[in-house]
Amino acid sequence: MTAAVVLGVAGYVAEPYARDWMLAGSACDGALPRDVVDRLMPEDAHLDSEESRQSDGLGSYGCDLTIEGDEIQNSRLIEMEAYTRRDDQDREFFGAFPEEGFSRQGVLPDGLPGFIDDYRAINLLLPCPDLGEDAEGRQRKLLVRTWMGTDTLSGVPGAAYEAAIALTNSASERLGCGAEPLKAPKGGAVPADPEDDPKTLSTAEAKGTACGWVAEAGLPKGVDWRVDVGMNNAAPTGRCDVSSGDRESGSEKSLAFVAWYGDWSSRLNFEGGNGEFRSMTATARCDGEAANYALGGSEDIPGVGKADQQRLLKRFAQDQVNRRGCSDLRFHF
Repeated sequence: MTAAVVLGVAGYVAEPYARDWMLAGSACDGALPRDVVDRLMPEDAHLDSEESRQSDGLGSYGCDLTIEGDEIQNSRLIEMEAYTRRDDQDREFFGAFPEEGFSRQGVLPDGLPGFIDDYRAINLLLPCPDLGEDAEGRQRKLLVRTWMGTDTLSGVPGAAYEAAIALTNSASERLGCGAEPLKAPKGGAVPADPEDDPKTLSTAEAKGTACGWVAEAGLPKGVDWRVDVGMNNAAPTGRCDVSSGDRESGSEKSLAFVAWYGDWSSRLNFEGGNGEFRSMTATARCDGEAANYALGGSEDIPGVGKADQQRLLKRFAQDQVNRRGCSDLRFHF
């Protein structure tokens, strides 16, 4: 009798953990490594449910894994959506970059073809060699968005990227994309939060980075210029932010040099309704699609007048064109 009671208690205690093990293994059709799920789990939480959905006709796939617990405020542990249709991808890009496109974004480790949007989602865009070209002769691509809940331990070294890349590789296979599998970055990288104050570099320290052009851009001397390197040469968007002064005191002056790659971005450089290019923009052609560049920020920076800003935009856009092998660079002032 006693043995039966002990066994019953042990079984009751083990049941949530057995359920965790089962859900972790079946979530997203088995794409998530169990150890990664475990590292993302908040303390004293348990897995609650998992769901996967796929539409071959619409070229979409998605999945999510939820958690429960007394201290849990957001039940999402991780969620992913993947699209191979241009219309779906354009919708997601339009949401991430409304109006003139100067939304906050986080940079991914070098080599990862994506960015972190203002919703903290990790966006990865890959070419799909097995899907051929669309009706306009453009290489079909796969866009995968992965985001974590606010209680998810996304700051655990390496875990969030390992999850996002595992899901991206799985989505590529399930949707017949045929993209070369991505590899998780080494060194325990953690996704940046676009709302956090950026870690900036001096112009000298920026040499050799994707924003290294700033070091030789001829900015006024005697000013403590800082550079926020938000560029990844494999990504469909990125930015180099240059600033001086102090944000808290209100003395900060800044310039944002932004690049967007893909036909989806062409709307960003046009004035609403009149079909004319916005001032301080540039266009080019990269890999058979549009590339767009723009300069925004403070207008009253001592020593950086309109002609200087035009010159800086030229340096930025030319550097980007050289890095990516683009052509037909044109400026709109």
